[in-house]
Amino acid sequence: MAIKPSINVPKIQRFKKILSAKRESKKNIGVLVDGPNMLRKEFNLNLKEIREILCDYGYIKVAKVFLNQYAGDKLVEAIENQGFEPVITSGDVDVRMAVEAMEIIYNDNIDVLALVTRDADFKAVLKKAMEYGKETIIMGAEPGFSTALKNSADIAITLNEEQEYEEE
Repeated sequence: MAIKPSINVPKIQRFKKILSAKRESKKNIGVLVDGPNMLRKEFNLNLKEIREILCDYGYIKVAKVFLNQYAGDKLVEAIENQGFEPVITSGDVDVRMAVEAMEIIYNDNIDVLALVTRDADFKAVLKKAMEYGKETIIMGAEPGFSTALKNSADIAITLNEEQEYEEE
């Protein structure tokens, strides 16, 4: 189901209505952001919007952005100012993020795993989360948002080039 733009309703409010309709009660969310994949100029990703969308669905208990060792101090500070914890790794960011996702999956206090990435490598993580009874949300951007990844989550949110949200 695609969400069509409305002149009178801002994009965040449109999407909040969708998530509000889907939730039975607010849940505890762990959100992990693939920094090198998503924090790119062409996507103009706004962590505040991600937080607002997810907060309407539940309570964010874990909010981390994964970065490589080349991340600048200003980027790290901006991430912290948005209420996310920057996690800097000298190794493969995807591996570190997958390990953290598994910790969330095994955490009985977290109900929902939300990943912000376009990378199909995280499909297995989403499937494992579902096996353990977690709800899954995937948020990504075009171009390059894996169809297989979108189809592996309970809720898939695409931030398209016009900066509008679509739920799939």
